[in-house]
Amino acid sequence: MPLTLRPPRHDDETALRAIHAQLRQEGFSFLLADGDWDEVLETFRREAHGEGLPPGRVRADFLVAEVDGVPVGRVSIRHTLTDALLEVGGHVGYAVAPEHRRHGYATRMLQLSVERLAALGVDRVLVTCDDDNVGSAAVIEACGGVLEDVRSGEDGVPKRRYWITGHGA
Repeated sequence: MPLTLRPPRHDDETALRAIHAQLRQEGFSFLLADGDWDEVLETFRREAHGEGLPPGRVRADFLVAEVDGVPVGRVSIRHTLTDALLEVGGHVGYAVAPEHRRHGYATRMLQLSVERLAALGVDRVLVTCDDDNVGSAAVIEACGGVLEDVRSGEDGVPKRRYWITGHGA
């Protein structure tokens, strides 16, 4: 069965919190929101509609990547860029659960994200990754990403900045 992207649901809580805990051990935030599950889902709904966004946040779709009914990862698709996102955040953030890596899921997730942004009128998609994240760099390049440069973020970690133009994914 193909990988699909969809909004998170109430019945995803256990699986998504488990992936979040795994990725936290790698220093990565998976859920991008805290609180009880209803609050988390409401945060994602508001962000998807651009409602009541706190300073520095932009309209964004948080979507679960699913294969055969099993959540394998997530994407966060930002509709626009702030100055900070232009520096090191980009339009798309994605993560795959450790046990589901090396199956091509990240590549498909990024392809679908670029297609979604193209449908929203975004022709140049910025995607970033840590400079030492060879796997993510390979995914971005496989989707047509062209390295513009490497910049240090607020945390001092060098980030590769790639642009995917047109429908390159």
